[in-house]
Amino acid sequence: MGELLVLHPQNPQRQFLRKAAEALQAGELIVYPTDSCYALGCAIGDKEAMARLAKIRGVDKHHHFTLVCRDLSEIAKYAKVSNSQYRLLKAATPGAYTFILEATREVPKRLMHEKRRTIGIRVPDHPIPRLLLEALGEPLMSSTLLLPGEPYPLTDAAEIFERIGHQVACVLDGGHCGLEPTTIVDLSSETPKLIRQGKGELALVGL
Repeated sequence: MGELLVLHPQNPQRQFLRKAAEALQAGELIVYPTDSCYALGCAIGDKEAMARLAKIRGVDKHHHFTLVCRDLSEIAKYAKVSNSQYRLLKAATPGAYTFILEATREVPKRLMHEKRRTIGIRVPDHPIPRLLLEALGEPLMSSTLLLPGEPYPLTDAAEIFERIGHQVACVLDGGHCGLEPTTIVDLSSETPKLIRQGKGELALVGL
């Protein structure tokens, strides 16, 4: 059974974040809050952890996972970004957006879209994932915590822990996140394309 770690939402306890980072490095899954919904996360290079995450979510290999990054400089390592795309990303990050970009060679093939070789990238505007990523030292592979058959993501950390606490190393309780997922924008072609309208404002990304 994992642990339910209650964090201050604005000034999270560093020892809990280090514990979560160590669990990720050891191949475990965690649940953490973002500026949109709670999410499941695992280390970027861990194939077995990714398979366990996909099983909890009830998704197959075609599901578009997201790389959660600390900042724009980290994005450039994993995605090809033009000057115009960089300006758009700078205006909209950190924030409740997921951007679909052409992946670089740094991205494991299993994380890319099978045919298009794209990757979802996100920089959340929330202290807990931001400091977690700092402790981890690399991006987090992530997916919204939407369980099979459920119409909405889970929002209460205690309920999350009760339902899947036995399948994860820890649940980081940062309080209520909300039900609205990120806005997804495809930047893999010349013109930005809206894939899903969510919490992020469309005006910031030119839509």
